[in-house]
Amino acid sequence: MIPHHFRPRRLARLVGTSLIGLAGVASFPAPAAGQGVESAPPVVMGNLPFTLTLRGSEGASAFFEVRTAGGRLLGSGVVGPGQTAEAAGLRVTSSDELPLTVQVGGEAHRVEASFAPGWFSLVPPLVAILLALLFREVVSALFAGVWLGALAVTGYNPLAAAWRVVDRYAVPALANSDDGQTQIVVFSLLLGGMVGVIAKNGGTRGIVEALRPLATSARRGKLATWAAGLAIFFDDYANTLLVGNTMRPITDRLRISREKLAYLVDSTAAPVAAIVPVSTWVGYEISLIGGGLGIAASQQMAANPELAASLADANAFTVFLSTIPYLFYPLLALAFVFLTSIMNRDLGPMARAEHRAESGGGLFRPGAMLAADTQAEMLEPPEGAPRRWLNAALPVLAVVVIVLVGLVATGRSGAGPEATLWEVFGESDAFATLLWGSLGGCIVAIALSVGQRILGLKEAIEAWVGGMKSMIIAVVILVLAWSLGAVTEDLGTASYLAQVLEGQISLQLLPALVFVVSAAMAFATGTSWTTMAIMLPLVIPLTVSLGGGASFDGGAHYSILLGAISSVLAGAIFGDHCSPISDTTVLSSMASGCDHIDHVRTQLPYAVLVAGVSLVLGDLGTAYGLPNWIALALGVGILFLVLRFYGRPTGEGTGTHAVDTSSEATAGTG
Repeated sequence: MIPHHFRPRRLARLVGTSLIGLAGVASFPAPAAGQGVESAPPVVMGNLPFTLTLRGSEGASAFFEVRTAGGRLLGSGVVGPGQTAEAAGLRVTSSDELPLTVQVGGEAHRVEASFAPGWFSLVPPLVAILLALLFREVVSALFAGVWLGALAVTGYNPLAAAWRVVDRYAVPALANSDDGQTQIVVFSLLLGGMVGVIAKNGGTRGIVEALRPLATSARRGKLATWAAGLAIFFDDYANTLLVGNTMRPITDRLRISREKLAYLVDSTAAPVAAIVPVSTWVGYEISLIGGGLGIAASQQMAANPELAASLADANAFTVFLSTIPYLFYPLLALAFVFLTSIMNRDLGPMARAEHRAESGGGLFRPGAMLAADTQAEMLEPPEGAPRRWLNAALPVLAVVVIVLVGLVATGRSGAGPEATLWEVFGESDAFATLLWGSLGGCIVAIALSVGQRILGLKEAIEAWVGGMKSMIIAVVILVLAWSLGAVTEDLGTASYLAQVLEGQISLQLLPALVFVVSAAMAFATGTSWTTMAIMLPLVIPLTVSLGGGASFDGGAHYSILLGAISSVLAGAIFGDHCSPISDTTVLSSMASGCDHIDHVRTQLPYAVLVAGVSLVLGDLGTAYGLPNWIALALGVGILFLVLRFYGRPTGEGTGTHAVDTSSEATAGTG
């Protein structure tokens, strides 16, 4: 069963439509007084299936038909009295077939919708990504992507498309509490406010000074950041924002570039949350795996009743645990973060960023547009304020404790007293508990500041507001990224990409192909969760039908089924890491005080390198008989050799040491 907070309208619709091949377009709800068309798509994509929702009259059942402008029958059926029915699986190939005519009982209705070719569904996200990478400016790039999608929705009216960017996409994205987007914005603002208070009361400086004897080198600072990311395993959002904001003053003092900090944060948060069996991710993943196994069982009922029974009886959590050794990209990503930190070596753009920071050229690129303002003068502690590390540690600890207790409490009430810990976390309300934790951290920070008379109440509130103001740029980027995600949903981008899987596919090549398609989908849509929701219900039945479910108890080809499932999860995380429109990528930039596009440009080569090794040794190697533990060991070895022979020494490897305790002294000049 999917926990209540994992049932947002968008994901539920995507999961449901993908199961029956209808994940094409979203629809405008339009309540009707009587029988007729209740909802219709805003845009029809060529050769992508879509659905119409029809309502019957109150008196009796009615027969319905859907026809093209030329009279071709698209679908028919019966709608009950006062009930709704879906005309599903409808397809048109050209704009000449529009408008549609819907006959419900004795009444005819005309359905107007704009038309776009299927390939156009890829244009808005790809244009946004290319513009962002080319011009290093993400706000205008995202706006352009949303506008292009809205252009198709509005029938290619440029002015109307601009209005739809705001009223159809941006405002609903900001107000979408069902998907947790509203909660994420408030959580980010509250956590920014807490960081502002602990910066103003001297707690941030206190942590830096307290850790000075321990964090004496860049290597230790990076390893400490990596370890902190592993420790906060229960949620990727909490991981990103807490680790980035907490470790930034320390890595600043050690002259570790903001790009490297953002990489350490981003490439640890999602991989560890997706792997550890007790996290807010796992309950969602298990629910999708269980759904896919159920669909596969239904499809095999007639052809292979014994296999169908095995699939129906399978424990989704056990299957998930079995996939962990096959999650090559997340596992190798965590290993590569560790290797770059312990070896103090970097490649390409990251090596240049690290050289700039350690040589005094700035923690971030001159002219960079930071995703969060980390240099606001109003957040400087007053003259003579004590530098007590507890004033920063206690609010952060309050956030962690409140979130953990809240996850257990809300999960226990939903799962019952006899539930296992993973079931409890699966049923927990992650978004609500994140809000509770961030608010609790703010209260503790303000109470400590006022109680010790470091700040007056007015000063503490001003610092709190100042901290929230530092997050405004990131919130704008988040809202536009979510808006672009809604555009890709309206245009059926995920459905278009999923068609790559159609046709005859070699069983041994399936895990690799699934990884590539999942990565492309997550890259284009900016969300790993929607990718998993689309792909798992498709991939599991497909793998079983190709023979991947044979000997479901662990015999022949069972490893390919595990590999295909894990490839969805791993590919989704990889695509998410590479995408400038991903919310977790934006949050990593925000928490680290890094220019968002600089973060994407420096992390991208690392993600591609790890993905390439994972694809060749993991997905392909294990499909052809290579034991997964050997694939992982060889993968770590290859990554080590790449760093050893092609990496550039950074940090103390070049003889450069941090000499200043203030972040301002080493910050970029832009």
